[in-house]
Amino acid sequence: RLFLFTLHYYPTNFPMFCGKSLVNNFYKYKRKVWQNVIPIAQRCKGTYHPPKILFFGTDNFSLPSLQALHKNCGDRLGVVTSFKSPANCVRTYAEKEKLPLQKWPIDPSVCPQFDLGVVVSFGHLIPGSIINGFPYGMINVHASLLPKWRGAAPIIYAIMKGDASTGVSIMKIEPHRFDIGDILAQREVAINPDVFMPDLHASLASLGAELLVDTINNLSVRLKEAKPQDSSRVSYAPKITSKITEIIWSELSAIEIYTRHRALYGYKNLTTNFLGKQVQLLELRLPEKRVPVQEPGAISYLRKSRSLIIGCAQRSQLEVLQLRVEGRKPMSAQDFNNGFLKQARSLSFTENKIASIRKKKK
Repeated sequence: RLFLFTLHYYPTNFPMFCGKSLVNNFYKYKRKVWQNVIPIAQRCKGTYHPPKILFFGTDNFSLPSLQALHKNCGDRLGVVTSFKSPANCVRTYAEKEKLPLQKWPIDPSVCPQFDLGVVVSFGHLIPGSIINGFPYGMINVHASLLPKWRGAAPIIYAIMKGDASTGVSIMKIEPHRFDIGDILAQREVAINPDVFMPDLHASLASLGAELLVDTINNLSVRLKEAKPQDSSRVSYAPKITSKITEIIWSELSAIEIYTRHRALYGYKNLTTNFLGKQVQLLELRLPEKRVPVQEPGAISYLRKSRSLIIGCAQRSQLEVLQLRVEGRKPMSAQDFNNGFLKQARSLSFTENKIASIRKKKK
C-alpha cells in the first residue's frame, strides 16, 4: 500500500522512498506490459470487420440508418429499394455514394453474398426465401416499443393515443407476418405533450440508426440474447386511411381532435364539410379563452384573433387559423369568414357524407 500510495501521490519522491533499483525495475516492467498490450489491441482493431449487409429501405425514416451503416460498414454494404417513386431518398443516397443498388423485388440468390439483411421502413412483405437466404437472417428497425403498436403507423398511433413514451426496437424478421420477431434491442424516449409527428419521426429515425449500429457491432451477443415478444401486450397501428381524418364534431372533444391533428401533421389533413364541400383543416390549436358554449360543429369568427372557434364534443372548443375549401387554395380564417361565412345559410361544419353514413350504421 505504501508503494502504491507513494507512486501515485509523490512520483518525484518515489526513488527516495523505494530505492533506485526498485524504481527502474518497476518502470521496466510497466514498459514491457504496454509493449505487449498495444500490439494486441491494434491487431484486434485491425481484424474486426462488421458483417456484410444488404439494406432494405425506401423513405426518410430509412435514410439515417443507411447513412449510419455506410459510415460503420464502408464498402461492406448493398442497398435494395423500390424504384416506383422518383423522390426516393434512399435511392438518391445510394447512387450518390456509389453503393451497390438493386431494384425490389430481388432474386434470393443474391442473399448468400451478404451476412445479414437489414430492413428499415421498407413497406413490403419479404418472402421466406430471402429471409432464410442470409446466414444471420434479417433484422428490422421498428418505431415503437414492441409488442406495442405493431403495424405501419406506430408513430402516429403513439401520439394519437396520448402515450407518454415510445421508442425503437430492433427485432428479427420472421416469414409471412410483420413485427412478430424476437427483440434484439430497445431504447425508450419520452413523448413531449405538444410534439408534432414530423419531429418525433425525425428523433426516432436518428435513435433507430444509433441503436442499429450498436446492434450490428454486437450482433452475435444480441442474437444470442434475443427475447420473444410478450403476446399479452400486443397492440396494432394499422395503415392510415381517410376514415381517421374525418371529424365527427359531436363525438370528438377539442383535445382529441387537436391530438389527432398533431399525430397526422405533415402526412394527412383533418377534414370536415361545409355546405356540401370538403374542408381541410390546416392549422389549428386549443383556444386560450373560451367563447359562449357552442353546439358541435358551430362556427364563430373572432375578429381579435382572426380565427374560427368551432364547437366540439364535451362542451369543448377548437380554434382554426388556416383551412382549405374543396377546389380552392389554402386560406386564412379571416378570408374564410369574408368569403364564405358572411354569405352562408349555415354557420356550422358538418360531417362528411361517408362519416355520416358510418355513424348511422352504428
